[in-house]
Formats: sequence, C-alpha cells, structure tokens
Amino acid sequence: MAIVIIRQDGKIDLWKDALLEADPSIKVYNYLEEHPKEGVSMALTWKHPEESLSVYPNLKCIASAGAGVDYIFEDETVPKNIPITRIVDPYLAGDMSEHVLAVIMAHIKNLNAYKLNQVAGIWKTIAYKRIKDVTVGIMGLGELGSLTGSDLYRYGFTVQGWSRSKKSIEGVKTFAGDAELKPFLNTTDILVCLLPLTPETTGVLNASLFRQLPEHAYVVNVARGGHLVDEDLVQALQIGHLSGACLDVYHQEPLPKDHPFWSHPKIHMTPHYASVSDTASVIPQIIENYHRIAKGHPLLNEVDRKKGY
Repeated sequence: MAIVIIRQDGKIDLWKDALLEADPSIKVYNYLEEHPKEGVSMALTWKHPEESLSVYPNLKCIASAGAGVDYIFEDETVPKNIPITRIVDPYLAGDMSEHVLAVIMAHIKNLNAYKLNQVAGIWKTIAYKRIKDVTVGIMGLGELGSLTGSDLYRYGFTVQGWSRSKKSIEGVKTFAGDAELKPFLNTTDILVCLLPLTPETTGVLNASLFRQLPEHAYVVNVARGGHLVDEDLVQALQIGHLSGACLDVYHQEPLPKDHPFWSHPKIHMTPHYASVSDTASVIPQIIENYHRIAKGHPLLNEVDRKKGY
C-alpha cells in the first residue's frame, strides 16, 4: 500500500513531508517520480492533470486535499467505482467566515471605493451602511456556509440562507428549493455564494439571478469560478443594478491578464486564498482513511457521487 500525491501547484513536497512526519511507516510518492503504480492504494490530489488517476490499477480511494471535489468529477477518465473523500477542516470553515466578514465590512464602509479615490487623488466622503441595516444572504448551507452564517449573525447582521434541502441554523432564516429561491434573493442585500459546484449549480450566478436581487446589491463569490457567468456580472455592474462584487475564484486560475475583471473599478479580487487547507490539521484525516482502506472499514468524509459533494 502507498499514497501518491498528484497536484500541480508546487506543494507536493510540503504534503509529502507532512505525511511522513505524521506516520513514517507510510510509503508516499510524488506522481512525477518513478514509482510502482500497482502498489498505490490512495491518491491525494488537488486539481490533478486529466487521466493521471486512471493509471493506478489497485486504487481504493481518491482523496481531495481540499473541501471541493468538482475537479474530480470534471475528469471523465476518473474510475467510476472508486470512493472519493474530501477534507473537513474546522480551520477551513473559520478562515472562510473571517474572509467573508472582512469583505462585507470593507463593502459597507466603502474601503475599496476610498482606495480608488486615494489613487485618483480624490477627497470625498461616501455614505456608509450600518450592520443592522444589511441583510446577508448565503447560498449554500454546508459546513462553510453554516458557520459563516452563524458568525455573521453573532456579529449583528440579519442573515438568511438558501440551500437545496431545508436547514435549521440558529439566528439564520433559511429557504430551500427552487420555490423559495426568489423570495430569498428579493430580500438579500449582500449575496455570498458558498454552494458546491455541480451540474445544477454551474452558472447559477447569472443575469436572471442578478435581476432578482434588490437594486444595488453586492455579490461575493468564494465558492468556485464555475458558478459565475462572467459576462452577466459585468453587464449587471454596467447598468448599475449591482453595486459591486468581490471574487476569490475564477474559471481559469491564475486569471488571464486580458480579463476585464482586472481593471473593473467595481470588482475586488483575491487570488483564491479565502480559505486554504492547512496540512497540520488535515493530515490526520488522510492517514486515518489510509489505515481504514487496509482494514476495509468505511471512509471518513466520503463524497456522495450522486449529489457531487
């Protein structure tokens, strides 16, 4: 048995060292080095190259090194009978909640607008909003969305959330299903997307959805780039229906230099860094599942292939 690490962001050695430090008895391979493919039982991956998972005949688990697994389902060469797991990390949810809070506070206190004015040499006050006057709507009430909603409520915001199935979260008014999407959107001043990316949610942040938000609503996408129709966002900002947007995720990363988001004054960007898996907190999950494979036990945090998350 062995683990192969497959990722393209220069962090293979970081994860390999962390695994070996936690359990020196495990065999761990870099997918770019020569290694016995028949001995690999687990692939620890993040945005792997297509077809790279199909070369392991005895693979028993595909372990995403993050909370998202959409990139695995997008690779049609991935074997369909192998369990997929994802990371459940309390630090991941906390980091996301803090990022969303920072983004919202910057928006209602006009910090991004003041930065633009500073660069342009403009001295001008702008009317700000108070927390009590803002309703934040969160699309997606999984672990990240639920904690973010709870934290925003404790901070004093009016918070509501929408998900496919009904959820109950203290302090958060919840909506569910297609029938309740419109009333949720109609009363949301700041929309935060934390949905999983599935065929049903791809392109959900589009012109039709934006029209259902109140005039001058603000959009925050910290889920996946595939949720957003880029052209529809630019158009909604151009006509003034939306007041702005903050994006952490994109269809292509890094974002191409000729993309209109770079120079748009109403779009604030961060480089997919709102919430990053910490090796120290998630390695124990990986190792636990590695030993569960050997014992034939059920895996932790296994993904529902039908739901896609």
